[in-house]
Amino acid sequence: MSQEIRVALIGLDTSHAVQFAKRVHAPNCPADQKVEGIRITTCLRFETPFQNKEGLDERQKQLEDWGIKVTESLDEAVADCDALMLTINDPARHLEFFEACAGLGKPIFIDKPLADTLANAKAIAKIAQERNLRVWSSSSLRFSPQLIEACEAVPEPLHVSTYGHMGTAPAGSSIVWYGVHAFEMLQRAAGRGASTVQTVGTNCGAVCVVEYDNGRQGVVELLKNGSGYGGFLRDKDKAVPFVVDHSRLYTDQLKQVVEFFKGGSAPVAMEDAVEIMAMLEAAERSLQSGKAETV
Repeated sequence: MSQEIRVALIGLDTSHAVQFAKRVHAPNCPADQKVEGIRITTCLRFETPFQNKEGLDERQKQLEDWGIKVTESLDEAVADCDALMLTINDPARHLEFFEACAGLGKPIFIDKPLADTLANAKAIAKIAQERNLRVWSSSSLRFSPQLIEACEAVPEPLHVSTYGHMGTAPAGSSIVWYGVHAFEMLQRAAGRGASTVQTVGTNCGAVCVVEYDNGRQGVVELLKNGSGYGGFLRDKDKAVPFVVDHSRLYTDQLKQVVEFFKGGSAPVAMEDAVEIMAMLEAAERSLQSGKAETV
């Protein structure tokens, strides 16, 4: 790879595509939010239930003002790139476009969530393993400094509580689409090993109780009318709260992406991303069944 890594964005139906590009190309981006080492050269646009033509046109104009070519041709989008970022808001399209890009053999970052279903998440993981591809996926909430500080203060929590927003998905599961943020914070703190999830729907959203085989417990509160994120970690001796500062989320995540594209290790293992998908799907099944569901 060249010193400045050329990146193709696949998908324009999420504001994240603009937010990531802003931190690389926008002249008015604050210095402490700038991310160097990559150049976003192209972006593939296509409509999904998550963004209409008018919204795509507006985002295209912004990217083009920053010198990024927007195209509806996948071949043109990936022709000269060194790495790819799948910035697709509709998780039902992740496997399709991952399969289309896998043959390039280039490193890939998949924006949250990994897929729309556990089966499709496992399919992505299988393709990545079979082709020996360098791939990872996560929510930006995983890299919140406040969460990381709480994890350092309570490295082996017995109970983890997180809260976050649950937007209404234009298609598919709202828990999978937006609950991923709060579930990702839970797993960052508690690690792997979730066994069951029980979800209770409320007027405000949903509360998900995650049980672990070793007696640990997680609680994820998803609120329809809230935009904040946070929680607390507790062991036998103390409880440490954290409240996420939103101002650097895209920046801190994009820095992780750049280091990965430069050859660094994936900051999130594929096994972690698949387990998060398993928890999200169990949470959705539980909401429908009214009982605890196996992860």
